[in-house]
Amino acid sequence: MSEILCQWLNQELKVSQTVSPKSFAKIFSSGYLIGEVLHKFELQDDFSEFSESRVSTAKLNNFSRLEPTLNLLGVQFDQNVAHDIITEKPGAATKLLYQLYTVLQKKKKSGPTGVQMQTMQPLTNTRFQSMKHDIFRDRLKILIPCQSNFNLMRVTHRFQEKYKYMKEDFVCMHFEKLEKFQKVKEEQRCFNIEKQRLSRRRQNEIMAKIQAAIIQIPKPASNRTLKALEAQKMMKKKKEAEDVANEIKRFEALIKKDLQAKESASKTSLDTAGQTATDLLNTYSDDDYIKKIQKRLEENAFAREQREKRRRRLLMDQLIAHEAQEEAYREEQLINRLMRQSQQERRIAVQLMHVRHEKEVLWQNRIFREKQYEERRLKDFQDALDREAALAKQAKIYFEEQALREKEIHEQIAVERAQARYKKHYSICAEILDQILDLSTKVSDYRMLTNNLIPYKLMHDWKELFFNGKPIYSQASIKHLPAKPSAEQLTELEKRDLLDNNDYQEYKNMVGEWALPEEMVDNLPPANNCILGHVLHRLIEKSLPQVESAVPELPSFTIKGCLLGKTFSGKTTALKSLQKDFPIQILSIDTLVQEAIRAFHEDEKVSKAQPIQKDEKALPDAQENGEGSQDLKNVFSAAPVSDGTLPKTEDETILSTDSNKTPNAGEGKSSDSFSELTVRAQLGAKSEKLLKKGKSISDMLLVSIMTNAINQIPADQGWILDGFPMTLNQAKLLEEALTGCNRDLIELEGKKTPIPTLAVDTTTSKEVPLPPSAFDFVMLLDISDNSSLNRMNDIMAEAFLNETPHEDISQRVAAKNPDMDEDQNLRDQIQHRIIGFLDNWPLLEQWFTEPENILIKINAETDKESVCQKVKEMFTTEITKKENRVKKKLEEKEAQKKEEVSLAEPPAPALPPPPPPPEPEKEKEIHPQGERSETPAAKGKPPSEPPHGKQESLQEGKGKKGETSLKRKGSPKEKSPGGKPPAKISPADSIDMSPAPLVPPQPKPGLEEWVYVDEPIPEEIPSFLVPYWELIENSYVNSVKTVLRHLREDQHSVLSYLYEIRTSFQQFLRRPDHKQDFVSQWQADFNSFPEDLWDDEETKAELHQRVNDLRDRLWDICDARKEEAEQERMDIISESWFQDLIGITMNHFFSLMQAELNRFQDTKRLLQDYYRGMECKIPTDDDSKRFTRVPLVQLNGRDILENQLRIPLVPRISISPDSALSKPKIKATLKGKMDHSLENVELNFEADEKLVMDTWQHASLAVSHMVAAEIHQRLTEEEKEYQPADSTEKSLQMGVNKKVKKELPKKNKEEKKAKGKSPPLAEAAPVIVPAEEIAEIERKNELRLKIKEEHLAALQFEEIATQFRLELIKTKALAFLEDLLTKAVDVYKLMEKWLGERYLKEMASVEKLTEVARYHIETSTKIQNELYLDQEDFFINGDIKVFPDPPPPIRPPPVEKEENGTLTIEQLDNLRDQFLDTAPKGVIGNKAFTDILIDLVTLDLGTNNFPSSWMHLTQPELQELTSLLTVNSEFVDWRKFLLVISLPWPVPSEEELLETLQRFRAVDGEQLGTVTFKQYMQAGLWFTGEDIKIPENPIEPLPFNRQKHLIELFFRLFADYEKDPPQLDYTQMLLYFACHPDPMEGVYRALSVAIGTHVFQPIGTPTLTAEKTSSFTNMSPIEEYPELQENFMSEERKLREEREEKEEIPQNANTEKISMETLFKVFRGGKEAQDTNRFASHLKTQNIYSESFIKVFQELGAKNLEPIELAVLLKHPFIQDLISSYSDYKIPDIKIILERSEHVQGSDGERSPSRLTEEKK
Repeated sequence: MSEILCQWLNQELKVSQTVSPKSFAKIFSSGYLIGEVLHKFELQDDFSEFSESRVSTAKLNNFSRLEPTLNLLGVQFDQNVAHDIITEKPGAATKLLYQLYTVLQKKKKSGPTGVQMQTMQPLTNTRFQSMKHDIFRDRLKILIPCQSNFNLMRVTHRFQEKYKYMKEDFVCMHFEKLEKFQKVKEEQRCFNIEKQRLSRRRQNEIMAKIQAAIIQIPKPASNRTLKALEAQKMMKKKKEAEDVANEIKRFEALIKKDLQAKESASKTSLDTAGQTATDLLNTYSDDDYIKKIQKRLEENAFAREQREKRRRRLLMDQLIAHEAQEEAYREEQLINRLMRQSQQERRIAVQLMHVRHEKEVLWQNRIFREKQYEERRLKDFQDALDREAALAKQAKIYFEEQALREKEIHEQIAVERAQARYKKHYSICAEILDQILDLSTKVSDYRMLTNNLIPYKLMHDWKELFFNGKPIYSQASIKHLPAKPSAEQLTELEKRDLLDNNDYQEYKNMVGEWALPEEMVDNLPPANNCILGHVLHRLIEKSLPQVESAVPELPSFTIKGCLLGKTFSGKTTALKSLQKDFPIQILSIDTLVQEAIRAFHEDEKVSKAQPIQKDEKALPDAQENGEGSQDLKNVFSAAPVSDGTLPKTEDETILSTDSNKTPNAGEGKSSDSFSELTVRAQLGAKSEKLLKKGKSISDMLLVSIMTNAINQIPADQGWILDGFPMTLNQAKLLEEALTGCNRDLIELEGKKTPIPTLAVDTTTSKEVPLPPSAFDFVMLLDISDNSSLNRMNDIMAEAFLNETPHEDISQRVAAKNPDMDEDQNLRDQIQHRIIGFLDNWPLLEQWFTEPENILIKINAETDKESVCQKVKEMFTTEITKKENRVKKKLEEKEAQKKEEVSLAEPPAPALPPPPPPPEPEKEKEIHPQGERSETPAAKGKPPSEPPHGKQESLQEGKGKKGETSLKRKGSPKEKSPGGKPPAKISPADSIDMSPAPLVPPQPKPGLEEWVYVDEPIPEEIPSFLVPYWELIENSYVNSVKTVLRHLREDQHSVLSYLYEIRTSFQQFLRRPDHKQDFVSQWQADFNSFPEDLWDDEETKAELHQRVNDLRDRLWDICDARKEEAEQERMDIISESWFQDLIGITMNHFFSLMQAELNRFQDTKRLLQDYYRGMECKIPTDDDSKRFTRVPLVQLNGRDILENQLRIPLVPRISISPDSALSKPKIKATLKGKMDHSLENVELNFEADEKLVMDTWQHASLAVSHMVAAEIHQRLTEEEKEYQPADSTEKSLQMGVNKKVKKELPKKNKEEKKAKGKSPPLAEAAPVIVPAEEIAEIERKNELRLKIKEEHLAALQFEEIATQFRLELIKTKALAFLEDLLTKAVDVYKLMEKWLGERYLKEMASVEKLTEVARYHIETSTKIQNELYLDQEDFFINGDIKVFPDPPPPIRPPPVEKEENGTLTIEQLDNLRDQFLDTAPKGVIGNKAFTDILIDLVTLDLGTNNFPSSWMHLTQPELQELTSLLTVNSEFVDWRKFLLVISLPWPVPSEEELLETLQRFRAVDGEQLGTVTFKQYMQAGLWFTGEDIKIPENPIEPLPFNRQKHLIELFFRLFADYEKDPPQLDYTQMLLYFACHPDPMEGVYRALSVAIGTHVFQPIGTPTLTAEKTSSFTNMSPIEEYPELQENFMSEERKLREEREEKEEIPQNANTEKISMETLFKVFRGGKEAQDTNRFASHLKTQNIYSESFIKVFQELGAKNLEPIELAVLLKHPFIQDLISSYSDYKIPDIKIILERSEHVQGSDGERSPSRLTEEKK
């Protein structure tokens, strides 16, 4: 019963959950499925309120809703039944469902719904049911516990079950224990019983043996027995035999000895005698005789041997017999002796045997026990080995997993690092790409501004910004900066500073925009004022504190280095192998830290033999008192000297802060004890304190520990650091500690030191090299990360496997814990170590390779021996290099000492005359000063090399022309300054230096041979001259930068302004005009003329006159526009902006001249104060009032008083056009075709050029006057001091005047003169001094002359440089103004060119318009397209027509024509409509069908229902036609008839039918089996339509597309128009198209369409098909009816070929299942009147095959008529007979009848309609 219910629920009702008999009660306990069953029968309307949950509330809700429905059905259901179902009582749900099943099956036929059943009940019953329902709900609520109680019950039930199971388990365990105890007890009892049994058995055996051993022995007889006598005889015989045998042996031995002696003696004689005898016998006797003798001798010898053998055999037999007799005698004697023992002795013997047996048993037991013990020990040992193997295997697996995890983590970290690098690289590339894009857009913008001619300066600035990573476009405005500028504003400031610096460097070095023109290259001044540089260097040196340089030590031969690498790269291993071969010390920071902490724990104190401890304490105290802020160089400077002078910065502060917390009396003692510790112990204490706090040891402390260890090493022993330093900070601190120098601090001090940039001292300008590195070499063991991880895993695994295997496991685990902790720490740290190394190594690599490449990389991926060998080879190479370097340094020092000695010795004898000149003494004083001057540079204050280097690069890069000019000119130092006569000598010099020609010429000031005056100067002078020089430099640099910045910005504004005036003028030229209005009006008037007046000559003349008027009006408009454009151009030219810009630009260049002038004046003042201070004179302040200022151009016209101005202004001269006519001269660069509008611009430029020249001359004269005034002042001071003779004064005055006169007019000579010494002036000495002070006075006079000469030379240097700079500024200013003017004039000319070209184009367009108009006038045609005159362009607009075109002719619709008797689409539609009205179902009787056809043929009165060939058909022919369509039936399918007469259409193959079916199914989304017309057209058939050629003649109709209309006709033919919209059963339609000339093939095609896949024919069927086909072909020959027959016969031929190719049907063919409905759809049973089945004679016409199909399905095993396989069905004989005889799928050939009627008509003539009617009757 449950199976029936399950089948009913699962298959028929198809409930939501699959029901099985086992889960029946559980599934239906919630009531949800019962409600679903009722809902499927439309009895439960509130099924949506049901819940699938299994909680109590859901169950209560479900069963409360089920109760009224079940009561309506009459099913027994109350609260008890509900409770049983809910509690899953077995059988309750099954019983209820069975009742429900029976009730529902009964109600199924009537089919009332729940609402109908409720309405059918009376009202009283309804009320009663509602009350009953409420009572049921309340009682069910009481019966069903709430969910919490239910959950509690379930939990308690679960725990009860668990308790029950536990109790059962406990009972079972107790029972098992009792059984086990009983079993053990029974085994013990059985063992005891067996033991007792064995002991009793053993005892019985012993007693039996004892009893058996007690033998009653009788006393022996008095006389001897026979046996004893026989034995005695035998013994005698044996004895005698033994004696005989012994004698025989002795005799044989004697015989053997005699024989051997005889044989040895007679051997020789026998040999010789035998030889002679044989010879004689051979010669004197016969051979036979000799042979007989020899034979006899041999026989005798053989007989003798046989006798001897027989004798020996006999003797042996006798001996054996004798021995046997003796043995028998002995046994007998033994038996007699034993028989004589007593019974007591035998008893004792038995007891002894028993004891011996017991001992043997004990011994066997002990052996067995020992064997058991040995087996147990072996087993325990094997178990231990197995356990160890398992543990080792587990550890190996754990290690492998750990290694894999480590590699995964490392790969993840590597991926993250790679992603970070990629992101960084991507961001950099994106930023660069953005900058490239900005640069490109900026270039394109300025190409548009400058007509593709971008100035070099702009491009250079953009490149600088691009290379420095600055944005090219402006980010923010910096005109009004706030107090806190934004990031964009700061960026803009950086950009501005960068460009300012570049411009300044170009200006200073005279490159780029400030490159020298060709005419000034030959006059290049000296690049540097060496005298001024020396003065500034000395002043700066005096202002800075003096630092004594450390005495350089002698170089050491000891090797110093470090070995770096990742963890497990093999550093320690390589160093250990290296230490075995070389006497070096290996220092590891880990070991040193541990030793330092151990020294602190062991209280390692300083011995009294170390006196340096005070110095060690003094340094930290000094640092704490006042030198805490001092740099690390001073802290580490004493490190090599003492052991403990180490920095105590942060570590001491830690200790001091801790000690300051609790100040007490004991603290002093602890501090004293701490101070008594060694440095290593103190460092260990600090390290331990940090480590206890969980902090890492600082780099400073690590370096201190390492430095302390290095200082402990002997000086002659090398050392190598193992894995230290690890970071860049450690490397810097270590180098500072070992060398006492810090690179960063040296560079920082060099930057902070005030260095003069405008003048450089060449003697101190050499670059000071950085201090050598602390290491001689640095080796890197390069290894990959994976190799490091693999080595770690290998080492850990090897350490685990190498442990002692025979230890106790617990002891080993306890000992292994710290090792495991270390391994785990190592595993945890390995990733961080690798990452730390990867992060720090690039910085360390740069540190070790930058100043001097000391880095050596070694590939450590190889094995240990090869790595150690490589390290040894590299170390040996480095030792050799170090020795070579040290030897080279020592040789250089010795050579330097020899040179110093050789230089110091020669000056003494070279001094002439008795009054010793002071120069040698000065040289002696200057040399140590020079040495002193080099020490600050060594201390980190390098001089200003960058400007000097730039100047050198400038001089090198000026090209061949500059070099050749300098070579032609020669050195400027060789010329005398200012053209002064060099022969002027002071009187004192002439008196003292009488032999002048013999002395070599003195060097000139500024040359390398010149010895500068280094007299002491007052301390106040450097203090105010150094800031004064800094102020000079800053003001000069800032002024130049500001001016160059304004010039740069003005260039941008000029380009923008010129672009704006160009574009604005172009827009002005393109302003709209009204010419098109006039043209449009004229065209309208022209086209409005009547057509009859076009050929009139007067009309044409009138039209020509109108064209002339239009042309004149348009020309007037063009002239007016030209005048307006010219006026606009003149307005642009006359704007004041350009002139103002030129004035501002001139002021900028004047400001540059002013900056140069200011620098010269301030430098002159500085030199004057310096040299006057050296001469101990008070500096004068006379020329502060005569400060020269260059006048600027006044831009506005307002008058300002001169006393209100600090800077003088010069009025701007603007040339008027009247005055311009008087100027005949025009500049050559601007000559050519000049219009009147540009003359004013040219003349203004000439005035500006003259103003620039005047300003330059003014500045140049001012410089010359200042130099002359300084010289004059010097001469006056000398006159006041010395009061020389009149002649001397005159000569001096004349010399001064000549100098001034030459300097003022001759500027070229001033520019070409070089530095040299000024002529010495005479110094008068009127005061009489004692004789001992003459030498001092002469030295002072000569010093004063030297100071004056040096002062004037420096001043002349500055004058030449300033004059050159002023001339360069003048030249560049004129070139800049000329460039501006050229750009403006080009723009003005371009505007004029545009204006003229546009005017000419407009005139030409008007001419073209006139020509077109005249052509149309002459041809008398209207102008249909619009004439368009757009400013300068004229064209005829083809898109716009003034009047419309005539309408084109309309093409007639396509018309179908009758061809070869084929019905048209219209005729087919008419027939369909008529048949549809008569028989809507598609089936019509034979007679009715024939009558309809006869009526249509005979009564064709203009209806045109059939083509002409059908009109001649007679009634018999029509009946024959009907018979072809009705085979064995009384009905005709008129749809099939229409389908046949609509031929020709493409006949589908089976594959095309299946593909069309699939397309229809794809379109049919709901799988209803029908489609609408839209879906039908979307899916399409197997043909689409014909390709139609469109005729060229527009009047000719299009060809009729018959196939396209046939597709639509087929839908109308097979669609059901009763539905809205009409629906088409596509399967039924395709079954019609499955028809075939072969009916059997048609059936198989129909089956394929019905199932949806290809159906294979059985192997036996093709013969029948061939017969049918042959009969068909015989019936309708191809020659007579080719069209239809060709289609089907080609299809038949293809099918036959396919069958021949596919002879073998696949195994899985026809496995599809076919249902009864599908079979009925294929075989339409109602159409056949009778069946030719051999099993049945007659069947009814309705459902003619139903009974047969049911019988076939039942015979094939489908009792419930379920679908069966097609292959099985096709094998049934009824189906095979049916397929072979079924003819509904045969296409009849109606053209036979048509062709026959045509033949009859051709023979008999036309048939009249009356004849047809008669035939009809």
